[in-house]
Amino acid sequence: MDWVRHAIWWHVYPLGFTGAHPDRGDGADHSLRRIVGWLDHAVALGANGLLLGPVFASATHGYDTTDHLRIDPRLGSDADFDALVAEAKGRGLRILLDGVFNHVGPEHPRLLAARADPGGPDDAWFRHTDDGEIAVFEGHPGLHTLDHDNPAVRDHVADVLCHWLDRGADGWRLDAAYTVPDDFWADVLPRVRERHPDAWFLGEVIHGEHDAVTAATTIDALTQYELWKAIWSSLNDGNPHELAWALQRHDRFVAAAVPNTFVGNHDVTRLASQLHDRRHIELAVAVLCTVGGTPSVYAGDELGLTGVKEERAGGDDAVRPEFPADGSLPSGADPHVLAVHQELIGLRRRHPWLYDARTEVAEATDDRLVYVSHGDGGALRVTLDYAAGTWDVQDV
Repeated sequence: MDWVRHAIWWHVYPLGFTGAHPDRGDGADHSLRRIVGWLDHAVALGANGLLLGPVFASATHGYDTTDHLRIDPRLGSDADFDALVAEAKGRGLRILLDGVFNHVGPEHPRLLAARADPGGPDDAWFRHTDDGEIAVFEGHPGLHTLDHDNPAVRDHVADVLCHWLDRGADGWRLDAAYTVPDDFWADVLPRVRERHPDAWFLGEVIHGEHDAVTAATTIDALTQYELWKAIWSSLNDGNPHELAWALQRHDRFVAAAVPNTFVGNHDVTRLASQLHDRRHIELAVAVLCTVGGTPSVYAGDELGLTGVKEERAGGDDAVRPEFPADGSLPSGADPHVLAVHQELIGLRRRHPWLYDARTEVAEATDDRLVYVSHGDGGALRVTLDYAAGTWDVQDV
């Protein structure tokens, strides 16, 4: 999978991004095709991959899947998906799909059949509580947990993964991978790789020891939430030592399995809202682009858009807004933030060895952090001045 060494993802949450109408389930809006109008923007940004949030049939937000083999009717149809893939591939953009295989939504046919026939074959697709109820994911009543020990579930997931890889996807983000048994992935993913040896699998993991997880699951990469947290927290607190410590952990993760690095995604408050000092956006992006990892940029963060996640019904809406259908910049876009992203992503593209670079902290004071990232091809000395809100990168 040499292509992964050069991958930089532009991450889109399709249901929000396209303004998919919540009451239109007939595919007539062809909403998925609206992303095509933004592909040139992704290329201009410097990305060469499109990470798509859920596009499969679901009841509400996309993570309550009702059919893994059908495009969400609010987004369109198979033809709309094929058109988006063709347009993306024509621009050199690979496709990463978001798959939810820990749980399903309340309208999933297997779940409905299980409720109609407790103890029947469909009921065996789901985990149960001690009192016999179908288990739910992390207390969410609309997310019903699959039984990953069931061979039929394993076969189904393998078939789904291969189906969409056959249709043009290059890999998968595995949602909530941290709560799925390790041996499930260790069984399913090698089977898929037999048919698609170049497929790449990214597991959503919130915390833990990356080296142990990747060894046990065979997942190629994990989401690096520790680094994400340390970047904005360190900048907000004016504490370079926090980031220095996190970079040591990150260095160990890179040595085991190069993770997905990010400073924003569809599940967290946007970077421009998370940071107390807007100047620090540049420093955060500088870290993203100069340490080991497979970077992803959440659509809109490169424009300096704001949005706060709230713990309530609809609390994700502010970080998952609709974008203009014609590809014009949305209200609040900051051209300077875009230019900084382009500059730093361009630097990253010119130094592809950064993919698995090792990082050593050279200096950490109360307001300054200096580290050196080095690999087979070169070395960069990165200086972050917290007080001045400036950064500098030098070849060494």
